[in-house]
Amino acid sequence: MKATHLLIEGVVQGVGFRFFTERTGRRLGVRGFVRNLPDGRVEVVAAAAPGVVSLFVEEMRRGPRGARVRSVTTSEIDLVDEPTEFEIRA
Repeated sequence: MKATHLLIEGVVQGVGFRFFTERTGRRLGVRGFVRNLPDGRVEVVAAAAPGVVSLFVEEMRRGPRGARVRSVTTSEIDLVDEPTEFEIRA
């Protein structure tokens, strides 16, 4: 299983981005979480098979209607606790 950390910048808060991310993650079978950061970015941790993670990242680059994604920075990470589902965190 591959785990990827994403930092998403642009107009990504107040436009349903977290709900879009949760729905996309659950639809694709990705496990992890999404949360807003105080600086206006959205943080995501996504764990799934490599091909699924790539597809998920492409969906994040598009975002929901109303969002304007300026950049998505990704890095592979090691998970300490493997998530069992995809969730929105505060």
